[in-house]
Amino acid sequence: MSNVAIQSLPSGAGDARRLASLLDFPFHEIALHRFPDGEMRVTIGPAAATTIIYASLDQPNDKLIAILFAAEALRRAGAKRLVLLAPYLCYMRQDAAFSEGEAISQKAIGRLIAGMVDRVITVDAHLHRTHDIREVFPGIEAENLSAMPAIANSLRSAAIDPATIVVGPDAESGPWVSDLAGRLGLAHSVAQKLRRGDRSVEIGFTDPASIAGRPVLLVDDIVSSGGTLIACAKALHAAGVTTIDAIITHALFPQDMATGFADAGIRSIRSTSSVPHPTNAIPLDDILAAALRGEANAATFTETTT
Repeated sequence: MSNVAIQSLPSGAGDARRLASLLDFPFHEIALHRFPDGEMRVTIGPAAATTIIYASLDQPNDKLIAILFAAEALRRAGAKRLVLLAPYLCYMRQDAAFSEGEAISQKAIGRLIAGMVDRVITVDAHLHRTHDIREVFPGIEAENLSAMPAIANSLRSAAIDPATIVVGPDAESGPWVSDLAGRLGLAHSVAQKLRRGDRSVEIGFTDPASIAGRPVLLVDDIVSSGGTLIACAKALHAAGVTTIDAIITHALFPQDMATGFADAGIRSIRSTSSVPHPTNAIPLDDILAAALRGEANAATFTETTT
């Protein structure tokens, strides 16, 4: 049995295979079979003492069941430590019951995953009132990595106009907008957002004159319906910016939204590799590899001391 290996759900196999090659870990793609009644059969590869399950949890419901079954099979096959590497982590938005009778999905999914694995690694989890990712996963290790170092490294390779301003669409975007702007030596601004529904938002700027006549990097963590991005782009053009290029950590929107983004005046959209998507242009390999290298060291230490 090898010390450390990566096994991946099929949807993320390309990114997981590349990461395994970077770390020199064995790789196996987990096989999924669906029966006519909708039930699923999951078949793992050879278990390692420490097995990393790579699964980006967009479209999450079937994937959660697949991880549950894979974890059962891996434990039974001899895996002593399971690490879930989920670059995108699902069900984090609902961290409270806002209306009577609502389930708190963050608590339910956190407990479910904590019962499967020993460590969770994710990127820019969509947390609101939860300040520490470890609160979501009781009794296990958990890390919430920032995509900003990877995004900044990617943008440095392009010729960025020093007049560019980094803009976030709402107050929640403030920390990572400030982080990215600091890394690139650029100014930044955050819009004010009023949400009227899942697909209806209003965006405004307290000082539109400060962004007029400047190119913009519009940064958001998650784009699903695209309403916030479009509303922000329209507000930016109304304020007189010259160009808008969008940077997204988690691209969840359907590809046919590209026309709507272009119509709103967004020149380009680049996303990280957290979720496989046609807009992926910013690999997260380096930050994910850095988070996983300790697993190899720990596994080697354990083997030499037992």
